[in-house]
Amino acid sequence: MIESPCGPGGNAVFSIDRGLIVALTDIDRDLLTRCLANEAAGWRDFVDRFYGLFTHVVNHTSHSRSVRLSSADIDDLCAEVFLTVLANDFAVLRAFEGRCSLATYLTVIARRIVVREISQRRMAEALGHVTAGQSAIARVTGDNPDVQRVDDRDQVQRMLRGLGEREARVIREYHLEGRSYSEISARIGVPENSIGPTLARARAEMRDRELA
Repeated sequence: MIESPCGPGGNAVFSIDRGLIVALTDIDRDLLTRCLANEAAGWRDFVDRFYGLFTHVVNHTSHSRSVRLSSADIDDLCAEVFLTVLANDFAVLRAFEGRCSLATYLTVIARRIVVREISQRRMAEALGHVTAGQSAIARVTGDNPDVQRVDDRDQVQRMLRGLGEREARVIREYHLEGRSYSEISARIGVPENSIGPTLARARAEMRDRELA
């Protein structure tokens, strides 16, 4: 069950931008409809619209906790946010009740995820489960030498189901060819900041199919 952060008392946590709550715009309403209908173009538009917001949340949250992040760390945390949005057939978006702007809602969701991820990383470091040579919160990123990839070709093929050619090529380049985000971006001509969300979507959809 997803608890809406825009309910009673929820507005207080939206201090990151000190913004005013506004009504749901027609653009965001259309975007929600397209995402919940599982339109690939709708997801790409969602990523384009909110990647900057999630990046801001990551930077603001890490700065407030005195955690230094590399660009790879930031991409990784943004991908984690997108993965959460995708999980369980967009459960986060389905829980949105429209009592605040979509940006406000997603800001609070993203901040909770980033705080959790940073806290878990710090705990792992304190327990000695993370080597000193690793970056502050890096776990799964195309530019991390300790990247965890799927090398099972059958599992990769399951990820590819229903994907367009461009998204499928990202999956193959990352998991089978071992390329970094920057290398994939240069080879395919896709924005580097879209690669993490593409990988997240493929993982989430495969997981949902196998749990169905």
